[in-house]
Amino acid sequence: MQRLMRVALGNCLAVGMVIALCGSQAFAWSKKIDFDMVRSGAAVGAGCLPNARGHVVVKSFGPVEVMKVNVFGLPPHTHFDFFVIQQPDGPFGMSWYEGDIDTDDEGHGYGLFIGRFSIETFIVAPAGPSGGIAAPTPHDDRDATTNPATPPVHTFHLGLWFNSPDDAVEAGCPGATTPFNGDHTAGVQALSTRNFPALEGPLGNLQP
Repeated sequence: MQRLMRVALGNCLAVGMVIALCGSQAFAWSKKIDFDMVRSGAAVGAGCLPNARGHVVVKSFGPVEVMKVNVFGLPPHTHFDFFVIQQPDGPFGMSWYEGDIDTDDEGHGYGLFIGRFSIETFIVAPAGPSGGIAAPTPHDDRDATTNPATPPVHTFHLGLWFNSPDDAVEAGCPGATTPFNGDHTAGVQALSTRNFPALEGPLGNLQP
């Protein structure tokens, strides 16, 4: 229940921000991309989630993008975790936890996210005196104590993971535990943008 309340509150806040931007004469919808998500390599390999698919629409205000994600054909009443990622297939590369998507009784889920989802989407970690610098570890041995220093790495792909390995197994998918949720105990990837080339993810097609 708390998770559903957080998602609902987040969507309400996001909608409020969109309304505020639309109400300003300084901004207007400028550019838009839309594209599909498909079954992940893990799902295809296991023969699970045969009807799973997703559709994404991203619109740019210039200083910010709004992303709408609809997913279909997934197990009903199931929690999923949505990431912006470097490459669509494992080991995925640099990955950013964007938010949660929960399915209804028909296996449909919806997410609304505000951020930087364009050719300017990237992760960077300037080097400290000895490379990486210290990082917080709220999950003890599941967290890195330092970051890897890196020049800008663009993250143009999207992925959706089962929040729980048990939910993945129930859906006939592999039961591996992955770090792709808030406490790093997620299941396998369900959907991704692997229908695009590894170095040409869809977010790179949007100019802000």
